[in-house]
Amino acid sequence: MQRFSKGAWLTLAAVLLLLPISMMIIPLYDTSEPRYAEIARIMAQSGDWITPWFSPGVPFWGKPPLSFWAQALSMKAFGVTEFAARFPSWLCLLLSNGILLAGLRSLRGPRVALWAAIIYSTCTLVYISSGAVLTDPFLALGTTLSMVSFAMAVQHRHPALIQAGDQQRKSTSTQNESSSCWWQYGFFLGLAIGLLAKGPLAVVLSFVPVVVWYALNRKSIEITKALPWGKGLALIAALSLPWYILAEIKTPGFLDYFIVGEHFRRFLDPGWEGDLYGTAHRQMYGTIWLYWLQASFPWGVLMLAAMIGALRSSRLRVAMKATSDDPLCSYWLASALFTPLFFTFSANILWTYILPSLAAFSVLMAIFADEICSRFNLSGRRLLSVAGVVPAVMLVLSAIAWINPDLRNTERSLVRYVMQRDEATVPLFYLSKPPFSAEFYSAGQVREITQSELSQAVEVGTPFYLAIPKSEQKIVADILGKQIDELYSNKRYALVRVPSIKGTPPPTSIQGSLQKTEKIVR
Repeated sequence: MQRFSKGAWLTLAAVLLLLPISMMIIPLYDTSEPRYAEIARIMAQSGDWITPWFSPGVPFWGKPPLSFWAQALSMKAFGVTEFAARFPSWLCLLLSNGILLAGLRSLRGPRVALWAAIIYSTCTLVYISSGAVLTDPFLALGTTLSMVSFAMAVQHRHPALIQAGDQQRKSTSTQNESSSCWWQYGFFLGLAIGLLAKGPLAVVLSFVPVVVWYALNRKSIEITKALPWGKGLALIAALSLPWYILAEIKTPGFLDYFIVGEHFRRFLDPGWEGDLYGTAHRQMYGTIWLYWLQASFPWGVLMLAAMIGALRSSRLRVAMKATSDDPLCSYWLASALFTPLFFTFSANILWTYILPSLAAFSVLMAIFADEICSRFNLSGRRLLSVAGVVPAVMLVLSAIAWINPDLRNTERSLVRYVMQRDEATVPLFYLSKPPFSAEFYSAGQVREITQSELSQAVEVGTPFYLAIPKSEQKIVADILGKQIDELYSNKRYALVRVPSIKGTPPPTSIQGSLQKTEKIVR
């Protein structure tokens, strides 16, 4: 046990500490990450903590503000960098691990708790999203807190759920009895976090497994007495309701778009055209299960392999039977399966939707791993080596992105090239709507210019930089009347410097930008 614990703790620490390396060196790739990072940057700059802004004059109604609050505060503390934008997601991973370790230590003992934290942290989707600028890690934090808190509250109310004869678990439970009140309110705190991170969907994802588990155990469980429902619901209302009210008052129409559009039309209408901030992600029904395999890799594949192997191996069947005998097994199973089942018949889905279900899956996998190791006298080293697969791959991909950041769509290098030219009066224009990464890395200083405006702007005395879509280089060459002298290029754009040519004044729409004297800042 001691040797396993030392190796397991070192593995978990290495996994968690490797992630910030990727967070610092990988650029923000369009579109999701820089879009959310730019929203947070605008919030930090403007001081508007009620309404996230998609662009000047356009409120972002797609998500509640919890992640943007955290990212904006991080930028105020660490500066406007990739690390600052991603740091809150990493904190969510640390907090989720703390919840799993503290709760499962009482419920199943320290080995299972440690396995659960390692498995959860090294699932592909968890590892990637915990180092990315997304809202989903905050939703997962809330649902994980609610899930573990409910299990702890029920255990306190019904001590018989602790397996008979397991003195270590009984002792641990007695020691933690003083913290039972915290766990009871932790369930409702998790719901409030989910409401402020993703919306009402968080309540559905947390409540349905509770209802399913109660339906299977209603003769022996008093669920109404396990939690302080009155005070708990009041806590949720006090924490989350004020923002929803203020958001509707400040930008009328928010509740209709967010509650009805984002939570019903998006999933029921495969061709929903009401999305104000992107495009519908239409997929075949059932695609969520393919996403589940990707999101849970390598542990999901390992679990499926074990289930198939159990058809022939009696030893694996014994371990699976022991896992299913856990008093809370049906609750963990309902929490792990409800999310993919919920989205099975939804066409507009992303693989990030799987994230809230992975904590419960990790608990089940941890119980199974512990049974395998303890019943068959295995050290656990081979399973610990599986935990290194995803971090190792991500470290390699991070090194590739550091060497060649323009392999994917990002404007970091192009914008920095302009910044390093040290020409304070020369603005940067995009001959298209500037990508979100350009907005973020230029601190909102880049501007769009149309072809008609460009034909007039070349006559202006003030020079400017122009990022041209590679498919439109010939058009721009015709407008300039000469061959393009390319200064820099990335995957999407070629950068040129339009020299000063005295002539007619610029169009009003770009005159202000051309006259700016401040330097584009990071």
